[in-house]
Amino acid sequence: MGGAGVLLLLLLLLLLAGAGVGGAWRPPKGKCPLSCSCSKDSALCEGSPDLPESFSPTLLSLFIEDNDVGSISKNALRGLRSLTHLSLANNNLETLPRFLFRGLETLTHVDLRGNPIQCDCRVLWLLQWMPTVNASVGTGACAGPTALAHRQLRHLDPKTFKCRAIELSWFQTVGESALGVESFSYQGEPHIVLAQPFAGRCLILTWDYSLQRFRPEEELSAPSVVSCKPLVLGPRLFVLAARLWGGSQLWARPAPGLRLAPTQALAPRQLLRPNDAELLWLDGRPCFVVADASKAGSTTLLCQDGPGFYPRQSLHAWHRDTDAEALELDGRPHLLLASASQRPVLFHWLGGRFERRTDIPEAEDVYATRHFQTGGHVFLCLTRYIGDSMVMRWDGSMFRLLQQLPSRGAHVFQPLLIARDQLAILGSDFAFSRVFRLEPDKGLLEPLQELGPPALVAPRAFAHVAMAGRRFLFAACFKGPTQIYQHHELDLSA
Repeated sequence: MGGAGVLLLLLLLLLLAGAGVGGAWRPPKGKCPLSCSCSKDSALCEGSPDLPESFSPTLLSLFIEDNDVGSISKNALRGLRSLTHLSLANNNLETLPRFLFRGLETLTHVDLRGNPIQCDCRVLWLLQWMPTVNASVGTGACAGPTALAHRQLRHLDPKTFKCRAIELSWFQTVGESALGVESFSYQGEPHIVLAQPFAGRCLILTWDYSLQRFRPEEELSAPSVVSCKPLVLGPRLFVLAARLWGGSQLWARPAPGLRLAPTQALAPRQLLRPNDAELLWLDGRPCFVVADASKAGSTTLLCQDGPGFYPRQSLHAWHRDTDAEALELDGRPHLLLASASQRPVLFHWLGGRFERRTDIPEAEDVYATRHFQTGGHVFLCLTRYIGDSMVMRWDGSMFRLLQQLPSRGAHVFQPLLIARDQLAILGSDFAFSRVFRLEPDKGLLEPLQELGPPALVAPRAFAHVAMAGRRFLFAACFKGPTQIYQHHELDLSA
């Protein structure tokens, strides 16, 4: 063997023994496999069955190409603050972990081509990262899902990815059944009031910061109550207790620290069989409207006058009204009444009283109505016990049908704005209650989830309250306990 051959053999033996040659970086034993080439400046693994376990912090280029890498840790590149060139091309990577490139401000070239990337929510962070760096990024095409297969990643619009989801999970049970539930804020603290007819009371709940759950704060005696409607006027708190028998009452707390006490019997000759009560403001004064379902009664508007609330107008007599909904249309107060005998009727406030404006076509047998506003439009959710419940939109002169949802056995179809999501919950006496979310792109309600377990038994009303940085949904049930759910936001791109 010649001198050159001996020298080459000696160098090879030194490399195999792990010795440094010519100032090259000598990684710890086992850190750079023999099938890879590592130095203080670069690392190259091509077609290698093994990969380095760590790299020099002074590394400039890193090429892990044509291997069978199926996943990579989010911390694999941590500390490589001098890295300028990175290639993970032609591997088996379907996704990359978020924050993989965090702290790598010196990158100028990144090659990810040749990987079967799944262009779902897991790739969203990469699409958002690419425009923020000065590096040229080769990403290649999507391998899936089918709708995006063969599309170039660089041509995808991050705004089209729907990667935020929400979930309502059970949190707490309040033992007694209820017909109504309302949220209100008093002295800076959120509260909930439940109308509990079988327990014969309006039950006020507040948040227990030590136990991290809701607890009773005060109860008002109200046998056969169907609605407990709160009104806060500065330090004063009022609760209207609408009752089927024994007369409706107004309770008042004149100042914080005092207990609520009954102060007034409300229109005993007019409120014969209340079914719903709503709060509205007319000409700068607070008013209640109580829907009366008796054959001989009439829905009554009561407005504040001095220390009490007194009848201002009787309307819609003899129609057995089941529900009242106060809303604003065209900058004026309106009132929508649903009844057992005709289509819902819309009234507008004109000349100091409500006058009939129109009714709602194609809306027979509507038990209750609730409205919401979004995108400059006013929508109605109409509850039907038999047939399909409906979503309608105001067109400037009348409400027109937008969407129908099967709803056998429904007594409540209630919209709720929770965080950024416009939801609508459709209750049922015979099946799971369903949660829908308004999709702005379509302008329609799309199914989100079913509520339960535990299942709701004959739900009648829902309310949302935000407390201690958390969001909760109350579900009042007529034949079972009130259930409380917690609202969670899920990031599907994580």
